[in-house]
Amino acid sequence: MTLAGIFVGGAARRMGGAPKGLLPAPDTGEALVVRTARCCVEAGLAPVLVGRAEAYRSALPTLSVIDDDPSGCGPLGGLHALLRHAGHGVVLALACDLPYLTADALRALRDAPHDEAVVAPRASDDAPWEPLLARYDVARARPAVARALADGRHALQPLLRTLGVREVPLPARCLTDWDSPADLAAPATRPTPAPRRP
Repeated sequence: MTLAGIFVGGAARRMGGAPKGLLPAPDTGEALVVRTARCCVEAGLAPVLVGRAEAYRSALPTLSVIDDDPSGCGPLGGLHALLRHAGHGVVLALACDLPYLTADALRALRDAPHDEAVVAPRASDDAPWEPLLARYDVARARPAVARALADGRHALQPLLRTLGVREVPLPARCLTDWDSPADLAAPATRPTPAPRRP
């Protein structure tokens, strides 16, 4: 079964330090991290928590936790730990603050062709990739992640450009994330990514 890592290690400074994944989903009222885990199970994925998960243990007491490796370098440490834990195949890396994520979107990520090391959406042709709504090929991504860590390069966008990304179009709402209090009141209006032309 494909592993899906839900990244919960961020400090959420723009949200005033409140754990973003515990905010209530706008349509169901369940915590966002619970919604994400439920969507993973509905899509036939095996969810795990990635990062400092103390605040989330009461919401998801049965999920395994993978600590960042190394810690203190942002989501790249979590991605490295997730790839190493999986060992082979592919993994999904998911942010914990996606209020409109669906099981169908996760299936689209999982089932996309395997011609690139990464599968991810983006809001438009000139927008950045969504590295925490993405699928990674373990064998191809892990060496590049290790090299980036060794070189002190922690940004995910350059890593994705190095690896190569297949764009997968997802509904605009699925790309919405909550980073600040203003995001909670904003409608999900990102344009739907268009398929890349061959």
